[in-house]
Amino acid sequence: GNVTQLIVVGKPFLVLGGELQNSSSTSREYMKQYWPVLKASGMNTVLAAVEWSLVEPNEGRFDFSVIDNLVEDARANDLRLILLWFGSWKNGQSHYMPEWVKKDFRRFPRVKAENGKSLEILSTFGEANLQSDSKAFAAMMKHLGEIDSQNRTVIMIQVQNEVGIIGSPRDHNDLANSAFSSPIPQELIDYMVKNKETLLPELLDVWSAGGFKTSGSWEAVFGKGVKTDEFFMAWNYARFLNGCAVAGKKEYSIPMFVNAWIVQPQDKVPGDYPSGGPQAHVLDFWRAGAPDIDLLCPDIYLPDFAEICTLYTRNKNILFIPESRAGEQGVGQLFYALGKHNAIGYSPFGIESILSASENEPISNAYR
Repeated sequence: GNVTQLIVVGKPFLVLGGELQNSSSTSREYMKQYWPVLKASGMNTVLAAVEWSLVEPNEGRFDFSVIDNLVEDARANDLRLILLWFGSWKNGQSHYMPEWVKKDFRRFPRVKAENGKSLEILSTFGEANLQSDSKAFAAMMKHLGEIDSQNRTVIMIQVQNEVGIIGSPRDHNDLANSAFSSPIPQELIDYMVKNKETLLPELLDVWSAGGFKTSGSWEAVFGKGVKTDEFFMAWNYARFLNGCAVAGKKEYSIPMFVNAWIVQPQDKVPGDYPSGGPQAHVLDFWRAGAPDIDLLCPDIYLPDFAEICTLYTRNKNILFIPESRAGEQGVGQLFYALGKHNAIGYSPFGIESILSASENEPISNAYR
């Protein structure tokens, strides 16, 4: 019918997944003990991180041994892979980039908070940031195509991880301030005008309050305040990640998605959570700015699972949940997401630790 499915080697594929702890995939020796456990669990897909710092320890010199090991070991255990690119950002911070990027603040500018403090977050406005990240990502995808295009062990790619600014609603460095005071990009205006009847209310209400202006700076069109700051960052993160996706798909085209660290109950303003990330209330900016990203995905650890799923299936967004819980709660969430929202997959986080802790983990029984 109207259901969108993930197709792997010509057949519909439901991701019964599990995401490894953040650094587990970096050690083949460490993973050796867990592959048999994962294989026996009923799952069919492992989500594993690939760190930019390991792939390109020296600029222009690439080492893909981590990827080669993951692909080889997954195949040996009849499992598929989803690779998570920890490039410029992971959980709103910039900790997985190479040392040669970390050390060069002039070439790779950082986000500046409203109070003038420099944050350890690469700025989306640094041209070299995008060029270098995209180059490494494209090199990884080219290598992946060379070793896996026939087998399709790797079935999807996550571009970055839970992006957005922690500590400020928007970037205030000189490049960002110039962009913020400049006219809103015409591509965004065109998207808003074309899709006016189906825009999400979180954008439509703000645009309406300003009289549906179709030109002017960000504050001229959307007004002054943290909502506009977050809109601005959502557009610029979307454009950056789309640039990575375009470069990667040019080398080897498989589905790509982004994931969101969603708003927590205690969060009061953008920056308490990653401002500019693919939050449910800014998905229009991501659709407009990142047309080459296939899925906009929530990482769900909060109890209001059903509500979050509803927010992330508006305007025909296809639901995939790359991070969530296991246990009995996870089982209920798995079947709800599949049955109610036609989700293409579900994945608890820290799966090797969860499965090793109990032989009767409920998610395993559900997967089987």
